[in-house]
This record gives sequence, C-alpha cells and structure tokens, in this order.
Amino acid sequence: MDAAPSAAATPASAAPASAAPAASTASPPPPRAGIAALSPRYQVAAVLALALITVTACVHVGMLFLHVAPANTMTKQHGQAVDDWIYPEFEQNWKLFAPNPMQQNIAVQARAEIRTGDGTTRTTGWYDLSARDGTAIDGNLLPSHTQQNELRRAWDFYVAAHDAQNRPRGLRGELSERYIRRIVVMRVGREEHLGPGAAIERVQVRSRTTNVPAPEWSDEKVATKPALRQLPWWSVTPDDVPLGKAEDKAKAKAKAKAGAKAGVETEAEAKATESEGDAR
Repeated sequence: MDAAPSAAATPASAAPASAAPAASTASPPPPRAGIAALSPRYQVAAVLALALITVTACVHVGMLFLHVAPANTMTKQHGQAVDDWIYPEFEQNWKLFAPNPMQQNIAVQARAEIRTGDGTTRTTGWYDLSARDGTAIDGNLLPSHTQQNELRRAWDFYVAAHDAQNRPRGLRGELSERYIRRIVVMRVGREEHLGPGAAIERVQVRSRTTNVPAPEWSDEKVATKPALRQLPWWSVTPDDVPLGKAEDKAKAKAKAKAGAKAGVETEAEAKATESEGDAR
C-alpha cells in the first residue's frame, strides 16, 4: 500500500532533473549591432550626427530645387541666399533638357604677349583652346573632366557674369576674369614652352560662335556668319601663374632689377670718374 505512492513520486522528482540540461543548452542572446552596440554617450553623438546629415541633405535638395525652378515668390525673396549656397560648387546647368537646347558651337581662342629672356617682347598667334580640348576628347573612351568641362564652364561663367561691354557684374564677374585668365596663362605656357627668363606679360581672349545649321527638313532660318567677341588685353599677375613658375618669374624680375640697378650705378660711377678727369 505504501509502495505505490513512492513509485508515483519518482517521476515527479525526476522532472526537474531532466529540465536542467534543457535550460543549460539555451543559446545566448545575439550581440547588439549598429548604434545599439555603442555606449549611451556615443549613441547620442551618432543620433545627432545622423540628424545633422539629414537636415543638411534636405536643405541642399531644397536649395537645388529653388535654383532650377522658375522664378517664384521664394526665389524673389531669398534668391541671394540660394545663390550663395549653390555657387560655385553646386551650379546646375540644365540647358540640355530645355525646350530649346543650345544650338551653337563656341570656340574659345587666346593669345599672349611674352617677354623673352633677352628683354624683347613678342605676341603669339591665336591658339584655339576649344579645338585642342576636342582633339583630346575625340576617340578617348574616358576623357577627363578637365578636358570636357574646364574651359567650357569657365567661358559660360564669364559670359553670365559680364554684360555685352565686358563689364563685370559684381564680385562674380571679377572672379570669372581671374579664373579664365589663369586657364589661358597655363595653357599658352604649355604651347609656347617658355625658356629661361621668359614670362607671359599679357593675355587676350576671344570667342567664335557659330550656329548649328538647321536640318534639311526644317524651315528654320539660321544665320551662318560666325559672331566674334574679343576681350581686352589682361595683364598677368603673379597669382595667375602656377606656383613654381611664379617663383621663377619673381626671381627673374628681381635679377633684372638688380642688373638694371647695377648698370645705373656703373654708369653713375663712370660719369663721376669722367667729371674728375675733366676737373684735373
């Protein structure tokens, strides 16, 4: 009579023992990843950084939209702020998608006035810089951004920042002049292979604009005569010359001044000697 309860109790007492191994084989929780794995202090910093990036991206997209959108109340009231944000790094040129895209070929040409090592001055012929860029791009599967856009965008920048009389419109006009002048000095210097003591003193730029002929099926009348726009001569400053060449130019000028000063002193001494001889 007493054995039955003891036998019935045996399975009940064995149940906890069998449950223990099951608990020990349970897998540990997975490690935290991403921001959750950081300490609270770094989590706060990460959240603030993400929020700042998100706000900046939204502001940038909004500024781009206002820049390319037609004139509206916002652009009339805050146009200067939009321009300050966009120019010059984020400027958008959507002429390709305009209802009437550009139908002109614009060739930018330049020449220079060079002072040679012996002190004489000569003027180079006109270099077609746009044609040289076209030659470098033609047949090149991976043309550089400089070959494709540097000169073209510089000239667009200049034209947009000057009136028909080549007068600059504010600081952007002056900036565009310096930009295109430096490009011309650099490229003409490559073509001329300036020797020791030689330097570019002045440069001049002109453009030759030709309309693209209308297709045969079109009744559109297009003027075929090229339009020339010639800018005045610009004096080259040390800031317009690449760094190494600017230093060489400064040394050459200092040497020339020293030579001229020595010549003047020698001439003065000769005159003084001559005067003393006459006095005797």
